[in-house]
Amino acid sequence: MTPAIVWLRRDLRLRDNAALSAAALRGGPVVPVFIWDPQGEGAWAPGASSRAWLHHSLVALEASLRERGSRLVVARGASAHVLEGLARELGAGAVYWNRRYEPGAAVLEGIVNAALERRGVDARGFCSALLFEPPAVLNRQGGPFQVFTPFWRHCLQLPVPPPVALPAGAFGPRVRKWPRSLECSDLDLLPKAGRDPIPSGGWSPGEKGASRRLRRFVAGGLKRYGRDRDRPGRDGTSLLSPHLHFGEIGPRQAWAAVKALSADTGVFPRDPEAATFLREIGWREFAHHLLFHFPTTPSIPLRPGFSRFPWAEDKGHAMLRAWQEGRTGYPIVDAGMRQLQESGWMHNRVRMVAASFLVKHLRISWIHGARWFWNTLVDADLANNTLGWQWSAGCGADAAPYFRIFAPVKQGMRWDPEGDYVRRWVPELGPLPTRFLHAPWEAPESVLASAGVGLGTGYPRPIVDHGAARAAALGAFRSLRGNTHP
Repeated sequence: MTPAIVWLRRDLRLRDNAALSAAALRGGPVVPVFIWDPQGEGAWAPGASSRAWLHHSLVALEASLRERGSRLVVARGASAHVLEGLARELGAGAVYWNRRYEPGAAVLEGIVNAALERRGVDARGFCSALLFEPPAVLNRQGGPFQVFTPFWRHCLQLPVPPPVALPAGAFGPRVRKWPRSLECSDLDLLPKAGRDPIPSGGWSPGEKGASRRLRRFVAGGLKRYGRDRDRPGRDGTSLLSPHLHFGEIGPRQAWAAVKALSADTGVFPRDPEAATFLREIGWREFAHHLLFHFPTTPSIPLRPGFSRFPWAEDKGHAMLRAWQEGRTGYPIVDAGMRQLQESGWMHNRVRMVAASFLVKHLRISWIHGARWFWNTLVDADLANNTLGWQWSAGCGADAAPYFRIFAPVKQGMRWDPEGDYVRRWVPELGPLPTRFLHAPWEAPESVLASAGVGLGTGYPRPIVDHGAARAAALGAFRSLRGNTHP
């Protein structure tokens, strides 16, 4: 049997890898290949933090493959050209991959498929990144869902396929001669200057790290998920998002692990904590389905009327920089932005508050926020990023109503009532009494002096007044009413 090439992309795992399992069942040698092809990603090539994670993940994958007597062929260049060359060199009869659903990735798959089929190579994609294929989940009119609740209700009626097992002897007989391969370090994915966010954030990229994270969450964190997931000062989330993004673990594996805890034999767990977590997996699914059906939304509002939104003028990008650097004067916002800079991640509740602040308090376009998150998040995912920012701006599917403007002080007091989160990431405010922590400008001068907090010197005063910013935002949104529907 001729060799089969497995083109690995965002599926950097061995288990529950449909393309890899199909190649192994085919019977011949299996050659895993990763190609660094940022131009093939289109306008949204991976950002700095994502590239750093990718480096560590590839190193982990290479080690896992060598443990099984295989190896990872690493290449750089145009994917179709590289795969054609490898197929010719190896005499490969098949090239398999797992489908991706971002616009650039889908176009690239078409180019690869056409190039390989011209050479008589069996070229096939498989579903391994999502629970369901986007074209298979449609509403009664045959179109895509644009509201989460009916989308998820529909999905819950569908059987989730189980994770795909890796066959015994998965990598088959050895190839006679392995192709030349770059080292992972040759891809120059790590930052040339500054801090690598991966060790700084305490992350453990790779399939083994993802499996440990899932086991730990299911064994402990899941029991408290419903009450702790919105509390940024607690370890209340699964922290699986970067592992899911890079395919170090698949959503069907997460689904199966959570379902295994439930005594319910039906489609969905009765355990409310499990149901809440799986609903978050559903939001990830929804985001990818939306992006598949509306491929222009990373840069264009789903609701066309929002293209006329009156964004504020930000001379010299001073306000944007203050937001990016965690210098807005609102502690919960600044804590989130500093957590992002330090660890490459931000708690989801704080992401919503920080995003709302940018687009509604500062009235700076959501595109600037999406680009910043894309470059700084280790879990930067085009579908999730697009859904989140368009939701915050009020211009996307299932968007927050225009009058929903997060009050940063109230959000901080509600979700970080003891101030643990703010004290960790904005340590200069640490000595303040908790009742003033989320609004330090309300503290008497004597309290500020006793805590060693200098407003305007050690910590900035608010760059905008909440009441005035809210009123301006409401006025801007009202000017669009009647012209914002998809």
